[in-house]
Amino acid sequence: MPPPAAPEPLLALRDFCLSFGKNAAPTLRRLSLDVWPGETHALVGESGSGKSLTALSILRLIEGIRPVHSSGSIRFAGQELSTLDQSALERLRGSRIAMVFQEPMSSLNPVYPVGRQIMEPLLVHGKMKRPEARARALQLLVRTGIADAERQMDSLPHQLSGGQRQRVLLAMALACRPELLIADEPTTALDLAIQAQVLDLIRDLQKESGMAVLLITHDLPMVRRIAHRVSIMHQGRVVESGATAEIFARPKEAYTRRLLDAVPKGVRNPRPGGPPLLELRQLACRFVVGHDWQGWRRRARLFPALDGVDLLVREGTTLGVVGESGSGKSTLALGILGLVPCEGAVLYHGRDRDYGLTELGSRAFRPLRRDLQIVLQDPFSSLSPRLSVADIIGEGLRVHRLGSNRAERQALVRQALADVELDPELAQRYPHEFSGGQRQRIAIARALVLRPRLLILDEPTSALDATIQKQVLELLKRLQERYELTYIFISHDLRVVRELADRIAVMRRGRVVEQNEADRIFAAPAHEYTRQLFEAAFQA
Repeated sequence: MPPPAAPEPLLALRDFCLSFGKNAAPTLRRLSLDVWPGETHALVGESGSGKSLTALSILRLIEGIRPVHSSGSIRFAGQELSTLDQSALERLRGSRIAMVFQEPMSSLNPVYPVGRQIMEPLLVHGKMKRPEARARALQLLVRTGIADAERQMDSLPHQLSGGQRQRVLLAMALACRPELLIADEPTTALDLAIQAQVLDLIRDLQKESGMAVLLITHDLPMVRRIAHRVSIMHQGRVVESGATAEIFARPKEAYTRRLLDAVPKGVRNPRPGGPPLLELRQLACRFVVGHDWQGWRRRARLFPALDGVDLLVREGTTLGVVGESGSGKSTLALGILGLVPCEGAVLYHGRDRDYGLTELGSRAFRPLRRDLQIVLQDPFSSLSPRLSVADIIGEGLRVHRLGSNRAERQALVRQALADVELDPELAQRYPHEFSGGQRQRIAIARALVLRPRLLILDEPTSALDATIQKQVLELLKRLQERYELTYIFISHDLRVVRELADRIAVMRRGRVVEQNEADRIFAAPAHEYTRQLFEAAFQA
């Protein structure tokens, strides 16, 4: 149900244009947008369409990154934002207007505990004393669905999963009960159960305080469930806007219809696959999360991130790994590659002989890394900001001595960019010059250029809009057929997993609670937790 009518929009953009330079072509073109008090307004479009740039422009954050030229109007609660001085803007940011950014690892300070970072807006804007701010921060962590919140208050960002970091960002944004929350892909890294908790939390705060939400997302099923109105962006302008039910039922623009048709719907025909390529036997990984005293002895307190995982991956197939945030999916990927210390056995059937990967040192493991590649969850933090895209993709070619000369390596880099639907002419640009979805495709190109046997994909489509997601899924299928690739596909999006996976393993609290052929699990899930996941994913 839409919120009650208000005399004027809380946020109003009128004919807003933005360009990177006075004489440059505008990147945002005559943008007009209204967000009313208490409503959720979704901004939807392809990667690079200008959604995140619009969000940054509202708070004038883009001005701190590079010189810009803008025209038109941005008004918030009747106040023109484009003419505010810096001190007035700083008082507004975080208190009356808050923002959740797309990539949590690059948004959190890596050297401070997350509890301290949540407390900061409460101390600065809320004028709370430190004990009161800590109690409020703990309450926010609990409300955003983080288990063992008291312990996690003192954790550093790298000690949390991607989904947990995203919830920390949301807790920071909601700390001061803002009038407007700008949420740029706020549930990208969250599993469906936690996603529902987060959306319920946002809706509760909307009811309590009348908070408005500008939701930037590519998750069209989520938009359909929670947004009152939708604006569709394409190439820097709004091409269609209206009530959510009307847009989904009767889209007028061809581009809108193309977006809606791109939501994954298909079911994959299972591939029997070849001989075993990778076997996991009782794989376990434990992290030190603190220390306890037993008499005069100080002992480490351990957290079992992986607890006796057994898996078999056959050559030429796709194993889908699903589960809630913090269930151990990403740790499983890192454990296979020897990037975190593990116990148990990881057996890799190489080109010439079998290897026990957990027994290899870093030097012995290095030649195998061409065969075993990974696309990490957060593309911004995994791409060096100091290297061009050509250098990032070409680095593996140099390390593994592929390509007889520089010209041949450049040709391989250009082909890899073309494979992931990026213009090869962009090879000399740097990661910060690309959108989140484009950076994810660069990360995929970096892995694919080596033509690995096993590619581990950790949320590879989480940052992509529906149309690009569909292209990438089709690309992964084609590459698998062409090069007989084997995938371990980690995702919380069960629609995507259903389209790509031959076999599925469901993880919870470091254990595999169910695994079977994909069609059997989707037809009749045996474990109660699996049934809960499916109910959350495929509800109307």
